[in-house]
Amino acid sequence: MTLAQHLSDYSRWRHDCAEAVTRLRAWLNQNELGDAQVDLRLQYALDRLRDDKLVVAFVAEFSRGKSELINAIFFSDFGDRILPSSTGRTTMCPTELQWSAGAQQEIRLLPIETRATHATVSELKNQAEAWFTAPLSTASATTLQEALARVGETKRVNEGEAAGLGFAIDPEGERGLRPGADGLVEIPCWRHAIIQFPHPLLEQGLVVLDTPGLNAIGAEPELTLSLLPSAHAVLFILGIDTGVTQSDLTIWRDYVRAGRGRQKGRLVVLNKIDSLWDGLRDNDRIDAEIAAQVSSAAETLGTTAEHVFPVSAQKGLVARITSDDALLARSRLPALELALSEDLLPAKREIIGDSVVGETADVVAQARSLVHARLAGLREQLGELTDLRGKNQSVIEYMMRKIRSEKDEFDQGLQKYYAVRSVFSTLTNNLLHHLGLDTLRLETRRTREMMMEAAFSRGLRDAMEGFFVRLRANLRNSSEEVAEIMRMLDAMHKRFTVEHGLTLTPPPGFSTIRYEQDIDHLEQAFNRQINTALILATTEKHTLTQKFFDTVAAQARRTFEGANRDAEQWIRAVMSPLETQVREYQLHLKRRLESVKRIHQATDTLEDRVGELRESEHTMERQLAELASLESTLQSTLGSPGLDSVAVSSLAA
Repeated sequence: MTLAQHLSDYSRWRHDCAEAVTRLRAWLNQNELGDAQVDLRLQYALDRLRDDKLVVAFVAEFSRGKSELINAIFFSDFGDRILPSSTGRTTMCPTELQWSAGAQQEIRLLPIETRATHATVSELKNQAEAWFTAPLSTASATTLQEALARVGETKRVNEGEAAGLGFAIDPEGERGLRPGADGLVEIPCWRHAIIQFPHPLLEQGLVVLDTPGLNAIGAEPELTLSLLPSAHAVLFILGIDTGVTQSDLTIWRDYVRAGRGRQKGRLVVLNKIDSLWDGLRDNDRIDAEIAAQVSSAAETLGTTAEHVFPVSAQKGLVARITSDDALLARSRLPALELALSEDLLPAKREIIGDSVVGETADVVAQARSLVHARLAGLREQLGELTDLRGKNQSVIEYMMRKIRSEKDEFDQGLQKYYAVRSVFSTLTNNLLHHLGLDTLRLETRRTREMMMEAAFSRGLRDAMEGFFVRLRANLRNSSEEVAEIMRMLDAMHKRFTVEHGLTLTPPPGFSTIRYEQDIDHLEQAFNRQINTALILATTEKHTLTQKFFDTVAAQARRTFEGANRDAEQWIRAVMSPLETQVREYQLHLKRRLESVKRIHQATDTLEDRVGELRESEHTMERQLAELASLESTLQSTLGSPGLDSVAVSSLAA
């Protein structure tokens, strides 16, 4: 099975999951078992499924065959090369190939001059006027090739202009761009490119990220701090003819492995093995030389041979276009695609599946609990009314007084509930304050002021390192608020369970560990790319300050935005079941009292009312059966390998 087929299966799985969640949502609304909070939670799950993207990044120095590999894996069905692939540099800026429903077929190019504005690419993505946009025709491979070739456009500028745009200049060409004999430096025309066209794989949520070589990568820190670390898979391409050069090693250590010790989804491709097919070596000798090169590359990069895949992208592309199975097998491309599928899709499916299970499991449990509560209340009414058969008015009046007493007692309990709700609001406001963007903006402004006031590099370093210290303090404070909220909710649940017999599921927990890890990873990248003695000593203070806030602070903001969004979702999730049960119990007491009143006032016969309740009982029993069926469908649809067993058990409870 090809990678394309694996992606199609994954896309179908997401569609089936979305259909199952949609059916659950419609059923809950139809049976009046949902509310605004439940609807928001299911919408959140649907958004995760429908907006899910799989980002595969390709990283290499120039002339390693990176674009050719992308053509071979994803775009051979066009019958020709789509991305420009020739000797020398063909990709001069980070390029995203994607498709979103309702988008226009176009190529969007961000001028290199936007670096002077100090705005990040993420910010500029929302400013259409900052981009050069051209329509993209997919009528033929030739028109696509001509349009996509624009990502390789360059211009020549003087050294001062190049340095002002963030490019390192090195007369030797080892640590930056090398000026030509005329004193000018060749730089990319474009800072970033987004290519939107409706290719079948892109329609299924695949995003291909094509990156430039070392000098261009280093000039765009957002790429290394955000885009590459968040990619679900990164293919690092080497040439078997060059081996691991010093610039290859720098890219691998600083940008691909990025200090995380991560192996999953990080694969090494040893390209151009067809250069050994010279007609003078037999197959055994060729295989031995490839094995030796694989072992050498793995040792140099500090990885295992199982993570190094020798291929011929060029022959693989030719084989796909000409339907030559023997050549395709010899290119070894299928082995790489299989490894990419096994690394990328199961992990991604597990993440998305666990997220959807987490939402739907709670919603199903809440709905079942609500139906059981209604059924228990209804059967209590049935028992009471059945006992009234043949009784006189005094007994009926006693029953009315008893129910009123229970209602008064519950109303007194509600006063405590409202008081606790007030405390809950205070605690949740504190939590959202610690994770909020206003607090982050305050920390950012404080750090900027400290950096601008610093007289020496030590002061700059203290200010930047202090930024991370304060972010972690905010996350620790958030954890303490979460613990206090959980203690309060646990006490509230126990009180209503013991005093009023409500059936409540334990509230789900919330952890800030994920965001703490994101800050740890960000600090590691900061220490490699900014917080070094060389950079602190050689970079002008204003430039260093701007670089820190354009990259590190911008990425920290994205982390806190995610934490804030997830915290708000959690707050809705923990309060919704209790609010629903309290509201339902109030209605139950009201129904009981009204039933006895109707019997007492002889506005309805006792037997008619018992008959109505019997019919309602059958309806609720049918609802439980339908809910069990929906639950079974969700389990079978979401039940992929690696699906969280705890979440599944909570669905089945």
